[in-house]
Amino acid sequence: MTSAAPRVVFVVRETDYELLLARHATRQQTRFFLQTRGQDLDALEAAHDQFQQVLQTARSTVPTEWRQALVKRQGLDRFLFAKDDVVVAIGQDGLIANVAKYLDGQPVIGINSAPEQFDGVLMQVPLASLAISFKAAISTDPDLEVRTMAEARLDSGERLFALNEVFIGHRSHQSARYTLEAGDRTERQSSSGVIVATGTGATGWARSIMEATNTKLPLSPTEPALGFFVREPFPSVATGTSLRSGKVGAAALRIRSQMNEGGVIFADGIEQDYLSFDWGRELTVGIADRRLRLVRV
Repeated sequence: MTSAAPRVVFVVRETDYELLLARHATRQQTRFFLQTRGQDLDALEAAHDQFQQVLQTARSTVPTEWRQALVKRQGLDRFLFAKDDVVVAIGQDGLIANVAKYLDGQPVIGINSAPEQFDGVLMQVPLASLAISFKAAISTDPDLEVRTMAEARLDSGERLFALNEVFIGHRSHQSARYTLEAGDRTERQSSSGVIVATGTGATGWARSIMEATNTKLPLSPTEPALGFFVREPFPSVATGTSLRSGKVGAAALRIRSQMNEGGVIFADGIEQDYLSFDWGRELTVGIADRRLRLVRV
């Protein structure tokens, strides 16, 4: 019996042109809408065409005997990844964060579709090296960069995974109220929420918090640790501000909600995919047992 050929799963998101076209139905209506706002459709069409060319080239690089699948970002929660899939994300870095939470060890290849526009911190495989990356992904000793992920787990058993960060707070601009336990320290707080970031996320949202608060918390993407940051803690007779940031290692961060309604937990900026965090619910945030496995060339 011969084993099945590997399957390459291409992960993409809609281009700005596709999103506008879906909203305004026709190309001419889309052009009119943009013109009323002093914008030009041609640049969006050119970016769309460039992306399609990158996607077409990438798909033509797949060995002919291999299988292929294409999934868009909004369909990731319904797509069934197989253990032996090779995942190719084409676009911006955020797309890898979007797909990582649905994977369980599958190798991921990141292709930056527009290097002149996007930094490509995670999308580091050149299109010209894709064929080599396919061979590397299925080798017996693949060259992979293993990045730490975070897991948020409620006392009900519900959980979320994150490549960048987990947010715990209120769904609106109201203050979030909770009790925070980090190691042997516990504090009741009222704040704009808590961010728990991985080393990958430390270059994004967490970095802006550190710069704004002059906080230094070294955290590498492969380090088995997380960093937590309390946003704008408010001092009062009932709440403190001494527990503002720190590292999370083997011992998970624990948070107990004191919000009657509106408490939420979401990961990697996907607000619509959230867990409710209302009064009395208990949350632990720690290092996930799964990792992002990035293919390097």
